[in-house]
This record gives sequence, C-alpha cells and structure tokens, in this order.
Amino acid sequence: MKQRTLFLSRLIGLFALLTSLALLTRKAAALAMVSAIVHNPPMLLMLGLLTLAAGLAIVLTHNLWSGGALPVVVTLFGWLILFRGLFLLFLPAQTVAWLIDSFHFGQFFPFYVMIPLAIGAYLTYAGFRRSQS
Repeated sequence: MKQRTLFLSRLIGLFALLTSLALLTRKAAALAMVSAIVHNPPMLLMLGLLTLAAGLAIVLTHNLWSGGALPVVVTLFGWLILFRGLFLLFLPAQTVAWLIDSFHFGQFFPFYVMIPLAIGAYLTYAGFRRSQS
C-alpha cells in the first residue's frame, strides 16, 4: 500500500470522523452555521475556495483508480470535494441556499452527517489497519 494512500486515508478519515461527531453533538450550532454560511455570499465564496484547494490537493497527489477499495475511496473523496468546491464557487448563493433547503438539511441532518461519519470510520480504520500488516 502506498504511503500517500495511507496518509490521506488517515487524514481524511480522522477529519471526517471527528467533524461528524462534533456536528452530531452540536446539532443546533451546526444548523445555525450552515444557515449563516449559505446566506452569506462572501463566506460561501471563501468556503468554495478552501474546498476547491483541498479537492485539488487530493486529486493532484492521489488519482488512483486501482489497487483495492482504499485508494479508490480516497480518490473518489478527492473528486467529490473538488466538485463541491466548484459548485460553491460557480453556483449563485441563492441557488446553494435553495439546494440546502430542498434537501431538507435540517430535517434529515443526522442522515446527512452519518454519510461522512461512515466514510471517515472506514478510512480511519483501513488506514491504520493497513500500516500494521
């Protein structure tokens, strides 16, 4: 297993796992933060820039589509982050706010947070497990 894959798996996994747990334990604050960001175009632009940079960093350093599930999941996560950054940069703020509202983010908050929690748990486990083999 490539060291870069293991490093990114651990980094992305721990980040997704810990932030998801924090959001779940602070639901009201998390919902207020999302609402504040999507209704603040300059903040949305900044989030788009940071997300784009993170996605590009992952894709440019780790664009592996073979070698097992772990490298592919890391690569897919990088591409998803890259596209999310592009959407945040190029979609009007009103459209982003409409999308968040149309997905009933507040109503299905636990479900939406469980997705990165599950991915984070897998990446963290696989990243640390592989290094012991």
